[in-house]
Amino acid sequence: MDSTFLPFIILLLLLSFSIISAANSIPKALIFGQHLTSEPTTTTTTTTNGIPPTTCFEVTKPIQLPNTKPCSTLLLQHDFGNSYGIPPASAQYTRPSNCPSNDFAKIVLEWNVTCKGRQLDRIIGIWLSGVELFRSCTAQPRARGIFWTVKKDITRYYSLLMSNQTQTLAVYLGNKVDSNTNGVYHVNVSIHYYPPEKKTKTNTETTTLHVNSDQDDGYKEWADLIIPISQNLPLNDALWFKIYNLNDVKTKQFAIPPNAYRAVLEVYVSVDEADELWPKNLPNDYISSNNITGQPGNGPFREVIVSLDGKIVGVVWPLTVVFTKSINPYLWGQIMAIGSFDLPSYDIEITPFLGSLLNGKLHDFAFSVTNGLNVWLIDANLHVWLDAKSEKTKGMLLNQTISPLHESLKSNFKGFNGTFVTSVQRSIKSSGWVETSFGKIVTESTQDFNLSNIMVMGNEGRSQTVNQTIEFIDIVDSKIASSFHNTKSLKSFYFYLYSERVDNGDRNQEEVENVTLGFNEKKIDNFGSKSSSSVLENLKNIQGSMILKDNVAFTGIGSSQQNYSYSDDKLCYFRNISRVTFTIIYDKEGDTCSKPKKSRFDFQRVKNGIFLLEELF
Repeated sequence: MDSTFLPFIILLLLLSFSIISAANSIPKALIFGQHLTSEPTTTTTTTTNGIPPTTCFEVTKPIQLPNTKPCSTLLLQHDFGNSYGIPPASAQYTRPSNCPSNDFAKIVLEWNVTCKGRQLDRIIGIWLSGVELFRSCTAQPRARGIFWTVKKDITRYYSLLMSNQTQTLAVYLGNKVDSNTNGVYHVNVSIHYYPPEKKTKTNTETTTLHVNSDQDDGYKEWADLIIPISQNLPLNDALWFKIYNLNDVKTKQFAIPPNAYRAVLEVYVSVDEADELWPKNLPNDYISSNNITGQPGNGPFREVIVSLDGKIVGVVWPLTVVFTKSINPYLWGQIMAIGSFDLPSYDIEITPFLGSLLNGKLHDFAFSVTNGLNVWLIDANLHVWLDAKSEKTKGMLLNQTISPLHESLKSNFKGFNGTFVTSVQRSIKSSGWVETSFGKIVTESTQDFNLSNIMVMGNEGRSQTVNQTIEFIDIVDSKIASSFHNTKSLKSFYFYLYSERVDNGDRNQEEVENVTLGFNEKKIDNFGSKSSSSVLENLKNIQGSMILKDNVAFTGIGSSQQNYSYSDDKLCYFRNISRVTFTIIYDKEGDTCSKPKKSRFDFQRVKNGIFLLEELF
């Protein structure tokens, strides 16, 4: 390390430990499932020597809430110590019965955690009657303690949440506690139910708008039924399926009611162990030529394949979610990586295939991972819309076109140095019709994917540069008589990594990393003469270094800068934030929007194999 850099590191480390962060609060209702008529009572988190715990967070937009007072329920309060390989923590769930309203415009899940000590990152899942509501990762605790809150809009699970049945809420956080990793996660899980606002019809008459009212043509925002495609309780593990290699296939049987007219499969995906950072996985020929051991291979491309009764119906090319112990634990501080506190789920339109599912028999969904290594954690929720005016619908698959997976690898290496360019394309288009009481609905679904990964190994294998871009176009068109519904989504996922390790002698090494993460999405929803749109841009740059002795990190530093902006027809929000270690040095947010400008991700395609975004809409 450059000796001029050491005083700077020491100064920043001392500065970070002198900062006192204001703590958030935790709901303290003591009766599980107690229904409250307002937000739970809050209190300050505990302190260490008068210093409050560090508040961790992921930069994201606020949830748009109605201007009404919520009913709130504390569902679970649990300490996750040695919780790996045992049944999930559980609680009984019933819909709120003593709220002023029986109808809700927004339902929000709240996840609160405190932890002290040392611990690895752990993946979290929450299920209601086997339906996954939330997937997350823990933050890295500190001796002084950490605290974080995640709020997720779970209104799309409305029919499940409003069921009259008593249901089981299962929460899995597979933690291990020993002399080295001693952090215990103290968890509260709550749900807040927001009644809709009342709109005045006349000076004396008001009406409450139902949040998911029936339409004459069958278009409803939320499904009438949600079927879990996950493992069944009881079990000594989480409810997700574990995919261990490229030949592993996990299957779940299900059946749907005979009057279904629409179906969407929502897929949850996360990764651990060898494939946790698959975009940096090395090509197998490079590994074998250099007799490398202990390094994950199979190259940088992964694809989650979803099959129905043995035939592909869709795929997922997931966002690379970087957890808090990944790459370099000093990179993240209190601001988490994109998607790590609220992992995204991915929708696949199943409606074109309904014709084969309406026979009352059992059918199979199956999951596999192209090039996969251990271990992928996958499950899904099947959202089903039902025709209340019909006992039975019927349908037919009209056409399906699946392009072969076009995967190209260009390698140029000598010894440990070399360049590798991976390019992959995939397109799936399906169409079908369903006959309902509304009329015949014709649905066409399109998935179009492009990936480019450029990897450079240098300095005799001690440095690695990875530059990966995924672009994903998802289009669903539904037509009935003269009415139509069209949704378009364009996503881009960006992952850049530069990592180098230098041997400083005396068993000391310095490791330096630069990381860039990007998530961009444009959405347009057309419903007859009405339309809505949204634009999200989220870009995070991270820099860090650490000193290792005998391959164990004992000091380091990290900094990050993040630009987040979101706009739709109702909300404009931006936040620009920077930090060094655990010190926030710049933080500006607001709700004013300037005139839309060309996205930083909207580039034209170029000929060197990098698939960059074009303007689609």
